Amino acid sequence: VQLQASGGGLVQPGGSLRLSCTASGTIFSIGAMGWYRQAPGNQRELVATITSGGITNYVDSVKGRFTITRDNAKKTQYLQMNSLKPEDTAVYYCNAVARTTYSASIQSYWGQGTQVTVSS
Repeated sequence: VQLQASGGGLVQPGGSLRLSCTASGTIFSIGAMGWYRQAPGNQRELVATITSGGITNYVDSVKGRFTITRDNAKKTQYLQMNSLKPEDTAVYYCNAVARTTYSASIQSYWGQGTQVTVSS
């Protein structure tokens, strides 16, 4: 299973970006998907998750500004980021848990990371 993230970039404070992450390869099913971020000198932190049924969870610092969604048919998750702040600057990583076959165990997979920089 490979995860390909895209959509990062440089944006001014108050601006918006939309991240995408598409899963490919041999996939039987995908469970929860999510976004994490890591700023320089900091540990990787959870930003948002979404279950296969659409239940979402957010870190307090992004509630009301970020929205996570998924398109199961496209095996893609999105992170709409509005009202961006300089403290949102980080490398954003997508994650998904998936089975490659009916009998395979659930594994966690990571995308390659996409840089988000919020600066004037």
